[in-house]
Amino acid sequence: MRIWSLNPMYLDPQGLVALWRETLLAQAVLRNETKGYKNHPQLDRFKALASPDKAVSQYLIAVYDEAVKRGYSFDKSKIHMFTKKVTLIVTSGQLHYEWSHLMHKLETRNPEIYKQWHREKSIIPHPMFTIIDGPVEAWEKV
Repeated sequence: MRIWSLNPMYLDPQGLVALWRETLLAQAVLRNETKGYKNHPQLDRFKALASPDKAVSQYLIAVYDEAVKRGYSFDKSKIHMFTKKVTLIVTSGQLHYEWSHLMHKLETRNPEIYKQWHREKSIIPHPMFTIIDGPVEAWEKV
């Protein structure tokens, strides 16, 4: 499971579809609708919130919006909608770690998209994240 702190616009088609599926799984986990993945470290930042299910739903909306921009037909009804806006923090170290990880994946899996993004200096986070200075997150498996 990888729930990127990066903006979904950077993902190749396989990455965006995987993010959608994995975040839907995360939503099910946080709503206690499944038995697996309950202790997955990628969920720690959501679990730390008062309403983790609302936060993951907001995360999914941005993934859905990116899919719509690309002409994909993701099923929006799978998102348990909430109206309250949630903001999460991501450290600069975490964002850069994820960027490096994604670029490594794209270099082999989708060289065309890798060429499009690999020189990017201003990395944009997922819309619900605010960047602060700091190292790679403790929950990240480096």
